[in-house]
Amino acid sequence: MSVFDKPPVEMPKQHPEERIHNFKEVALGYTPEMAEEESERCLQCKNPQCVKGCPVNIDIPSFIALIKEGKYLEAAKRVKEFNALPAICGRVCPQENQCQKTCILGVRGSPVEIGRLERFVADYERSKGVEIPELPPDTGHKVAVVGAGPAGLTVAAELRKRGHHVEVFEALHVAGGVLMYGIPEFRLPKEIVQAEVEYIKRLGVVIHLDSMVGKLYTVEELFDQGFEAIFIGSGAGLPRFLHIPGENLGGIYSANEFLIRTNLMKAYLFPEYDTPISIGRRVAVIGGGNVAMDAARCSLRLGAEEVHIIYRRGMEELPARHEEVENAEEEGIIFTLLNNPVRFIDDGSGRVKEVELIRMELGEPDESGRRRPKPIPGTEWRLPVDTVVIAIGQTPNPIIQQTTKGLETTRWGTIIVDEETMQTTREGVYA
Repeated sequence: MSVFDKPPVEMPKQHPEERIHNFKEVALGYTPEMAEEESERCLQCKNPQCVKGCPVNIDIPSFIALIKEGKYLEAAKRVKEFNALPAICGRVCPQENQCQKTCILGVRGSPVEIGRLERFVADYERSKGVEIPELPPDTGHKVAVVGAGPAGLTVAAELRKRGHHVEVFEALHVAGGVLMYGIPEFRLPKEIVQAEVEYIKRLGVVIHLDSMVGKLYTVEELFDQGFEAIFIGSGAGLPRFLHIPGENLGGIYSANEFLIRTNLMKAYLFPEYDTPISIGRRVAVIGGGNVAMDAARCSLRLGAEEVHIIYRRGMEELPARHEEVENAEEEGIIFTLLNNPVRFIDDGSGRVKEVELIRMELGEPDESGRRRPKPIPGTEWRLPVDTVVIAIGQTPNPIIQQTTKGLETTRWGTIIVDEETMQTTREGVYA
């Protein structure tokens, strides 16, 4: 059989009927035998396109070759030369749109499962004990990083490996950002996140928790403390809303609140953790991205009997990862596509009882390249619901922008940067 015709090694996962009743990780990971078998599919290209597709340019053929030789720890170290968070990225990075999208094998068949192999070596290293690489002498330079999410942690680790003194200022009581409060346990176990955070702390990065820049300190005050450069990686934690009638009724959550309650505050372990969350029998999740899939799949595990994904475009246009859509379908999530909410209807006591929808059709492509959805007049209908989760995107919290002179933003609230240097319009501040 040609290597182009050989299918990828499937990763074992929990059966849908079992996993919808627990928050344990769905994908169970490769065994060494599986990893070596998958590594044999790599063509070891002389001009590896997969590396060009990777945002941090991991030497992918090199670490896969080490797996093939059974040198798993060496493979993990090779990955970490480029990426400080391999156990996280191996689980939730959208490889199908990055490294695997440009894999030559994918031209005629299925690409190498690079993400699964990255996860394998990271998990193997963690099981054996993570070693800290030799660090260069201290440079004497001092850098502040705002936000301990994936961007902030990555920047902090890379700067520390160059010998700089780095301190991270995190607004929440735990480091990890969206990795902790947004992505559910069944996709990304929190012990994995904290193991990666611990590695970065062992590199010598100092992490300050409960430290909201813009409130506790301003950017100017950080400069006054002796920091020579500041990186802003505060994420997009402000929810977007539909702005339709009834959106303020009881039982309607933003995805941010719903997932923070479920993940960070561990509502799924109530009453062991004192964070109840009301679900009811029927849940509607508005949106079609990864956050919408997370909210829908959490709802099932929290006890909902019927969960709808309501999205104004069709299945082909869903922005969520294919893997997450597939998992949601396996678990019984109902995809109510080509529909858009018009209003929410009150039960008479201030809680939502129905969502009124209108059917949509796809017209010409919009500026994003996707076909623009258009409402079909006279097709309104109602769906009974007990809970609604609105997952249509997020915007940045404006507190840093509002408290930092000279920091210019776009009309969406994102910080303007030089695409080459990533410096903002405020000297010494990067984002």
